[in-house]
Amino acid sequence: MSRSSTRLALVATAAMLAAVVAWHPAEQLDPVRGAIGLGAERPLPAPAVVRAGGAYSWAMTQPDSDDPVGWDPCQEIRYRVNPAGEPPGGRALVTEAIRRASAATGLAFTDEGDTDERPFPGGVRLFGRPDPVVIGWGDQAEYPDLAGQVAGVGGAVAQRDGSGRLELVSGSVVLDVEAFTPTAVAEQPRVMEAIVLHEVAHVVGLGHVSEPMELMYADNTGQVELGPGDREGLARLGSLPCG
Repeated sequence: MSRSSTRLALVATAAMLAAVVAWHPAEQLDPVRGAIGLGAERPLPAPAVVRAGGAYSWAMTQPDSDDPVGWDPCQEIRYRVNPAGEPPGGRALVTEAIRRASAATGLAFTDEGDTDERPFPGGVRLFGRPDPVVIGWGDQAEYPDLAGQVAGVGGAVAQRDGSGRLELVSGSVVLDVEAFTPTAVAEQPRVMEAIVLHEVAHVVGLGHVSEPMELMYADNTGQVELGPGDREGLARLGSLPCG
């Protein structure tokens, strides 16, 4: 083969590799994309961070730091819903809570439909694509954390990204079937939706606060709207740099 044809072959090979790197969906290729100037872009714009004197806290912080652990805003948050025990109108509560969380964070969510997987399975894949967030209904017998007046539990799983920082990659929400009765959903849809939103906010990285005017107050007091601290905290989580 002549030198000119060899050069042409190398150029063609490089072009094909660049196309694979650019269009292959695997997250493992993200560092390679960044190295050749094809960094990821946010599906949704970052929200404005407004300081209004409210209270917020992080569910998890970076080691030896007060910086929050959050999701990569350049990756969509995939979620699935387990319909077992779902009350009439329950899916609409989940859909609206996810919409509100997305609007407050600028994080994009993708509904992957139903699943038979249960929330909080006890782990997440350490290799390959992380598990999606699973949202479902349960009772105290299956989830002891639902004891007493607890209407829901939410949380996320973190792992280290390519730079060594922690980032959230999966999570779960379980809603108490004894609280989410057909009557409660029909008569108090905004209150029940707010409970779902509270748990989704845990999944995206917010912790509890001691201010009852915030939705992230540990006890439900009938608050249905995000408070100023809730909004600031969610906006900060959604404004983290891409992984």
